[in-house]
Amino acid sequence: MATYAIGDLQGCYHAFQALLTRLKFDQDKDQLWLVGDLINRGSGTLEVLRWCYAHRNSLRIVLGNHDLHAIVVAAGIVAAHRGDTLQSLLAADDRDVLLDWLRHQPLVYQEADYLMVHAGLLPQWTVDQTMAYAAEVESALSGENYLHFLTHMYGNLPNCWTPDLTGVDRLRVITNAATRLRICTAEGEMEFKFKGELQDIPHGYMPWFDVPTRASKDTQVIFGHWSALGLQQRKNLFALDTGCLWGGKLTALNLNTKEIVQVDAHPLDRPIAIQKSEH
Repeated sequence: MATYAIGDLQGCYHAFQALLTRLKFDQDKDQLWLVGDLINRGSGTLEVLRWCYAHRNSLRIVLGNHDLHAIVVAAGIVAAHRGDTLQSLLAADDRDVLLDWLRHQPLVYQEADYLMVHAGLLPQWTVDQTMAYAAEVESALSGENYLHFLTHMYGNLPNCWTPDLTGVDRLRVITNAATRLRICTAEGEMEFKFKGELQDIPHGYMPWFDVPTRASKDTQVIFGHWSALGLQQRKNLFALDTGCLWGGKLTALNLNTKEIVQVDAHPLDRPIAIQKSEH
């Protein structure tokens, strides 16, 4: 029995299957942890989500910003973005089953010595607080009034945490930290425009995981979201988004042995329009 954490798929179905083959994944014995952004931008959005649903008993998943975006688009709250590859999912006969299952997945997952989140944790949050705050968003997403939350989910403000936040502002900060955070100030003020490499971080900001006073630093955290960061294996920290969508690699971490296994991006995972433009 092995447990593997895998970086952002973003609809890269062919690379995902190649990685599972290399891992010799056995659905009856092994378990996969997926760090979010299962879908969107790659050509295999529907195939990835169908595979995950069919193998849901072998999976542990956290929601990423692209997963939430798909749910919001399907609900008719916002229009699809240029570059989205959600059409096949939105037109599928089983879309409601798939998206309902996705909507009920956690924002943060903790088991044994590991905590998995798509993007990051605010420096003030202990692990216990993180799980409690995430549960608030999960309750809103799975509740009868989930459309109200989704309607007010987008926005960059408030951009920092205070315990007295209430309502949609509170839920938005929690969601943004878990699904969009890359850099922040030492006090936990979030900045969302930056997507680049470590050496280019704006003055006054730092990676969320490098805040010296981070309350979760003694817990092993697995995350994705930041493809320009690349693979990071530090004490208690594993960044697994290695840019498969952008021609990089798809990465798996064996949680039992800490071994890294990778496969190259697959050309068929690029959206059809991009494939054509490259020839």
